[in-house]
Amino acid sequence: MTQSIPVVEVAAAVIVRPDGHFLLTSRPEGKPYAGYWEFPGGKVEAGESALQAIERELQEELGIQLKQAYPWITRVFTYPHATVRLHFYRVMEWQGEPRARENQRLSWQTIDNVSVTPLLPANLAVMRALALPAVYAITNAAELGEAAMLRKLESALQQGLRFLQIREKWLASDRFYWLANEMIKRAHAFQAKVLINSNISLSRELGADGVHLTSAQLMSLTGRPEVNWCGASCHNAEELSQAERIGMDFVVLGPLAPTSSHPCAAALGWQRFSSLIRDYSLPVYALGGLAYADLAIALEQGGHGIAMMRNVWVTNKDKMLFGNVLQD
Repeated sequence: MTQSIPVVEVAAAVIVRPDGHFLLTSRPEGKPYAGYWEFPGGKVEAGESALQAIERELQEELGIQLKQAYPWITRVFTYPHATVRLHFYRVMEWQGEPRARENQRLSWQTIDNVSVTPLLPANLAVMRALALPAVYAITNAAELGEAAMLRKLESALQQGLRFLQIREKWLASDRFYWLANEMIKRAHAFQAKVLINSNISLSRELGADGVHLTSAQLMSLTGRPEVNWCGASCHNAEELSQAERIGMDFVVLGPLAPTSSHPCAAALGWQRFSSLIRDYSLPVYALGGLAYADLAIALEQGGHGIAMMRNVWVTNKDKMLFGNVLQD
């Protein structure tokens, strides 16, 4: 009779400085995968929560005191010696300067230039998730007009917007092609990622960075489309599970509140949002009736950030709101 292998609960800290650098540590001699680089953390002890384990491990390993941490993603990974469930927290504030207290090495890295090697295999997917900004903008030329939409996009890019979904289903195909091409040119000049809503072939033809799937498309697929970045819209646990199963890069979950575009859709609210994504493996953007002020609560509830179609295009003077909360 085959016995199930117990899962080891592990808490891991993505520690991020204001300049966007995050901390990796090497595994010391005597441990499995000695010399490999990982996010600091360790096993969750009996009677501890994952957050309590993070707090203890940071003090023991690095000599720092935790001040602010947000729950993020949870990944299960099977090594030859064990299966681990890694609860990742984004640590934004701490007291003290990290120092090696367990014969490990420390290195501050950036997502665009990870120079240490080798990385522990369980952390590779996390590195990809770190590349996603905290604000996901959705175009709204239907209400703003094409010219105004381009002006507002240019302004937002100058302020730091780095993630955009082009969603203009009302436009005729030739007009959409022109507008999307103009948006992509402007966005790529600022190294921003651009996804096309629902049209996989057009996203490739236009040279976009990927595609954003509707929930109906998501549920119809048996595998992830072959694009660089692929997100999907979700509204319930079944759709979230399907996104995990076929390997989406991220999802958008909502609506959090009633919206003018979907006035009859049942609103999730923050409590239900938090419950649905607890221990979820993919980055999740909250969507639906949100404004910049809602970013903090989205992070507190375990979200990666917020997605907006209307409020994202209002005048914004805070460049940090657009960037990845892990990058300036």
